[in-house]
Amino acid sequence: QVQLVESGGGLVQAGGSLRLSCAASGLIFSQNIMGWYRQAPGKQRELVAEITTSGTTNSADSVKGRFIISRDNAKNTVYLQMNSLKPEDTGVYFCNSKRKSTAWGIISTYWGQGTQVTVSS
Repeated sequence: QVQLVESGGGLVQAGGSLRLSCAASGLIFSQNIMGWYRQAPGKQRELVAEITTSGTTNSADSVKGRFIISRDNAKNTVYLQMNSLKPEDTGVYFCNSKRKSTAWGIISTYWGQGTQVTVSS
């Protein structure tokens, strides 16, 4: 059974930092693209940052230069270092895994339960 367990959320003042962690089990972590998404109240879930199996990263324009995604395959964990936080970064942050096949595209994807991040002004 696949589990993605996020931790590290909380309440922080604008300009502060948080580090989110997502511990994965039940899957071959190194073969999965890992990502962080967020959902603000009344808004759709959006991609924050993603890291491929080879370590290539991609992030939303709104967080470029402030957020850093990284992974530790030995620990089956993906991280999101969030710096210079803004009130508009508030939301529930979800961890996501995606396994892709060249022939079939996405063959499996899983979500964590989410962790709340609240940035006060």
